[in-house]
Amino acid sequence: MPSKPAPIKKAAKKEPAKKEEEAAAPEPAPEPAPEPAPAEAEAAPAPAEAEAAPAEEAPAPPAEEPKAPTPPPPADEPTSVPLDLFVEDKNDTSVTIIWSQPENIGPSGLDGYVIEVAKDGTDDWKAVNEDLQKSCRYIIKNQTTGDRLKIRVVAVNAGGRSPELALPEAVLVKEVADRPKVRLPRFLRQRYVAYVGDKINLTIPFTGKPKPVVSWTKNGGPLDTKRVNIRSTERDSILFIRAAEREDSGVYEMSVKVEDFEDKASLTLQIVELPGPPASVKIVDTWGFNVALEWTPPTDNGNTEITGYTIQKADKKTGDWFTVLEHYHRLNATISDLIMGNTYKFRVFSENKCGISEGAAMTKEEAKILKTGIDYKPPEYKEHDFSEAPKFTTALSDRATTVGYSTKLLCSVRGSPKPKIEWMKNQMIIGDDPKFRQICVQGICSLEIRKPGNFDGGVYTCRAKNDHGEALVSCKLEVKQPVVADADKK
Repeated sequence: MPSKPAPIKKAAKKEPAKKEEEAAAPEPAPEPAPEPAPAEAEAAPAPAEAEAAPAEEAPAPPAEEPKAPTPPPPADEPTSVPLDLFVEDKNDTSVTIIWSQPENIGPSGLDGYVIEVAKDGTDDWKAVNEDLQKSCRYIIKNQTTGDRLKIRVVAVNAGGRSPELALPEAVLVKEVADRPKVRLPRFLRQRYVAYVGDKINLTIPFTGKPKPVVSWTKNGGPLDTKRVNIRSTERDSILFIRAAEREDSGVYEMSVKVEDFEDKASLTLQIVELPGPPASVKIVDTWGFNVALEWTPPTDNGNTEITGYTIQKADKKTGDWFTVLEHYHRLNATISDLIMGNTYKFRVFSENKCGISEGAAMTKEEAKILKTGIDYKPPEYKEHDFSEAPKFTTALSDRATTVGYSTKLLCSVRGSPKPKIEWMKNQMIIGDDPKFRQICVQGICSLEIRKPGNFDGGVYTCRAKNDHGEALVSCKLEVKQPVVADADKK
């Protein structure tokens, strides 16, 4: 705006100067002299003088345009109120706030935000930003330590100011040395399960300066101080229950607060005990050596889920109970392998993570396994014929020995019935010659030649014979002379 009126002043000074040159001596010259002053303030005389100098009419119209700016048409309506204003950070001299843009902005758009503050107890609101704030975050600087400030944010567009969004409470201008933080132990981040009667002592550490204010709630309401004790120090808070009961179960929330900053953590406590027995059990059917049972879940599950059932049977004669099924998940079962002629009763226990219920649901009726006539017919088997002609499974091997050194020939044979074994030398039956020892045990046949001489070499044959045939196996035995050393010859 200041740069535009300048051409107007120059044009007003040039016109009187030219008129003075055209009329140097005439008396009318002094009349236009006072006109330059009004020409600077008003633009009306400029068109009248333009009749004498038509060449200078062109600069006059542009001089009028900046003096009559046309404002933009106002918007139909301002934006809606900004959203979610809260303190992000603060120290001894500044407060950082953040917020979200309005839900409804309108066709004219959003020009920016005005941040206003007032001291607590007054309504003297003052804007702290000279230019409109474009982002949704602003640092209010140069504040006095210890002051309590009321803060609000207004959205601005061509339609004007939106409704104000203010913090619910005044903010104390003071640095927080350490924000509060609950350090919930890992084992408490999941459901914490304890048994009825257990002592519960849970320690939850936290940090924060100055000393945080600790508060507890159970299921969103206050704690029962007769049941639950809370002891808090500067570093941790202890939840203590002397003897847990089922009504102590619930969601416990711990809050740690330092001035305007707060941190929360919750833990779920579940107190469990043994379940009650199944509501009922009955015998559905009996056939052969089998009995079909059905039962209904217990009315009291011990504050935790039922993990299975244990089924037991008892013979009426002895009355002793035996477990037939454990950790069984269904609500019906078939009990098999019962003894014929016996009468049985059955009972069912409930199970959960604490164990088996103390009581059991027992069948009112009994199951009797009736005797039935059975004719036993042994199976007919065809006898296998194991008869076999002799067959050597291990043949004789050629051997060499030295005169005077005993040797042994070995072979193996099979056959059914047991074959008769004969040893031959050079096709002649050896018989009961004491020089030879013949042994045959479990099909292993051996012929020992005791201290053979020069004439004991030759072809030895073993013959096996039974009713189904015979078999032969042979080998060659060589008897060598002992080696005599040269010293002995001399």
